[in-house]
Amino acid sequence: MPATPRSQLALLTGFPGFIGRRLVRQLLDQEPDLRVAALVEPRMLDAARTVAESIDSDRLEIVSGDITEARLGLSESVYERLAADTDYVFHLAAIYNLAVPLAVAQRVNVEGTANVLTFSRSAQQLKRLAYVSTAYVAGKRTGVVYEHELAMGQDFKNHYESTKFQAEVWVRDCLDEVPTTILRPAIVVGDSHTGETEKFDGPYYLLRAISRARRFGLRPVQFGRATAAFNVVPVDYVVKAIGAAAGDPHTLGETLHLVDPEPLSTRQLVDLLSHEYAGVSPRGQIPPAVADVALRLPWMRALLGGTPRESIIYMNHPVVYDARRAVELLAPHGLRPPRFGDYAAPVVRFFAEHERDPRFVPPSS
Repeated sequence: MPATPRSQLALLTGFPGFIGRRLVRQLLDQEPDLRVAALVEPRMLDAARTVAESIDSDRLEIVSGDITEARLGLSESVYERLAADTDYVFHLAAIYNLAVPLAVAQRVNVEGTANVLTFSRSAQQLKRLAYVSTAYVAGKRTGVVYEHELAMGQDFKNHYESTKFQAEVWVRDCLDEVPTTILRPAIVVGDSHTGETEKFDGPYYLLRAISRARRFGLRPVQFGRATAAFNVVPVDYVVKAIGAAAGDPHTLGETLHLVDPEPLSTRQLVDLLSHEYAGVSPRGQIPPAVADVALRLPWMRALLGGTPRESIIYMNHPVVYDARRAVELLAPHGLRPPRFGDYAAPVVRFFAEHERDPRFVPPSS
C-alpha cells in the first residue's frame, strides 16, 4: 500500500498575540493539510488554549515553552519531535514596548531569536523560517531606507529598535544555513475592513488626544513635524503577506518591507483622523520639543490620552521605507499594501466604538 502523505507542521511563536492568532487562522484556512504547534510561555497557556478552541483545536497544538530558554524550554522528547516534524517556523514573539529596559529586550528579542535559529538549524524538514523583524531596525536613519539594507552605522531611538536590529543581524548571519524570509512591518493597526484591533497605540494615541479635545469642547491640534512620514499598515495585510511569503520560493532569502509605500505625512494623518473622528480640521500646532517636555508630566500624558513620550519621535522622523521588492513579490498573491486613507474610516469607527472599553484604556489615562 502507498504511504499516507505526511501532513506539514508549522511551529509558531507569538501566540495568542494580535498578529499571531490571526496568522494561525490564516495558515489553517489556506492549507487544509497543515498543522500548527504554537509555542506559548506558561503564563499565557490558559488564554492560548481558549483562543485555540475558537480556531481549530484539532490542528492547533499548544506547546508550553519559552523562547528565552535553551532548547525553547521544551523537554528533550518534545524538542526532538518538533525538530523532526517541523516544515515551517514563524517567529513573531518579541517585546514591542518602546520603553522596554535593555535587559528584557535583549533576553526576548535577541537571545530568544538565537534560540529559534538554533531550533531552525536542527529542523530536519525545514522549508522556511519566516522571521518578523520591524521596519524600525533602520533606527535614526533618515531619507529612503531600502529592503536589502541593514547595518548602515545607524543609532537607535530605543532598546526595542536596537535589539530587533541585533536579532536581524543574527538571522542574516544564518541565511546560508536556514532558508529564511525576513519581514519588516511598520506600525501595525487594525483590520482594513473592520478596524478590529486589540490595542490602541501608535496612531491611536492621536485619536485619544482628539477625543479628549472634543470632550472639553476644543479643536484638535497638530502634533509633530508636519512633513515627516508616519507609516502604518493594517494587520490583515501583514498576516496575508507573512503567510504568502513563507510558501513562495521567490521570497527565499529576501527582506520585505510591509509598509505603506505612499505614507501620509504627520500633518495629513492628524488632519484625516480629526475629520474622521470629529468632523473638524485641527487648529494650531504643538512643536515637537514642547510635546516632548509636556509628556514627561503624568497629568499631561493623561490629558493627551495616555500618549507615551517615547512615541513622539516617530511623528518627527523624516524617513521613508522603500517597498519595491515586497510589492513585486507579493503582487502575484493579489497583495498590495493599502494606503491609510483608504481604510481610515473603519479604523476610526472601531476606536470610537471601543475607546472606553477597559481593555483598551492605557494605565496612565
